[in-house]
Amino acid sequence: MIKNYIKAARVRTLPLSVSGIILGSILGNQFFDEHSIVPHKSSLFFSGIFWLALLTTIGFQILSNFANDYGDGIKGSDNNRTGEMRMVATGTISPKQMKIAMMITAIVTSMTTLLLIYVAFGVENFAFSILFLGLGIASITAAIKYTVGDSAYGYSGFGDLFVFLFFGLLSVVGSFFLFTKSLELTIFLPAISIGLLSTAVLNLNNLRDRDQDEKNQKNTLVVKFGVVKAKKYHYFLILGALVFSLLYIFLDFRSIYQLIFLVAYVPLIKNIKTVSKNKIPSSLDGELKKVALSTFLFAILFGIGQLF
Repeated sequence: MIKNYIKAARVRTLPLSVSGIILGSILGNQFFDEHSIVPHKSSLFFSGIFWLALLTTIGFQILSNFANDYGDGIKGSDNNRTGEMRMVATGTISPKQMKIAMMITAIVTSMTTLLLIYVAFGVENFAFSILFLGLGIASITAAIKYTVGDSAYGYSGFGDLFVFLFFGLLSVVGSFFLFTKSLELTIFLPAISIGLLSTAVLNLNNLRDRDQDEKNQKNTLVVKFGVVKAKKYHYFLILGALVFSLLYIFLDFRSIYQLIFLVAYVPLIKNIKTVSKNKIPSSLDGELKKVALSTFLFAILFGIGQLF
């Protein structure tokens, strides 16, 4: 039974979900080290903020995946789907059991959120604590409302916007702020890059599922745009992320090592070529993993590049 919940958690989506946290934490930790009144170098791997942020984000992602499995399952959107098997749609996990799993995950994630807020801000930054508590509640709500309920935003074309905001802006800028207790406008540039790449993964998913989504009145942007425009939109997402990344480096150039992230663009450029030639939507399933892992690699390399 446990392995069925592991399948429903969709482990392969987790690297993408933590990409923004990794990048924002590296940049935030570096900024804190460079601007601290008392000079020191702190290791990210010994940071409670970093690990709690990772755990919290993974919790949000698993909750979202459970909710997606439940929401699409009870609406029939996952019947005869392509790609990974869905637990509720196949009857492997009942809707009631999945709701209980969602509730438990929400409670555990709420606890890690509160602990993260306490470790980051203590009791002396009450306003920041309230702000991040609100963001945590918003994240839980967004994770559930993607496909659950009559007003599920994933069924009206707003999934892309929410992925961009939560996987990109909130993830990178939020984790940066946890370390620095301040904002730098330039941090929004790599945050936009992560957001665009994360949205590209969703767009690929929607390109793959277009026919099924259209039958089930799941009006994703791909369904609204049509395949041709959705492919052009995909190119914009991939290449737009590159432009914002290069702009960040241009504004804060330190060494040639900052361009090491371009290694992650080798498979991404290949993905653009694959998508442009694709005529069989189901064959895009493998591209999801390629773009998700490339985004994860991008986050790590981009962060490391700023350390030299």
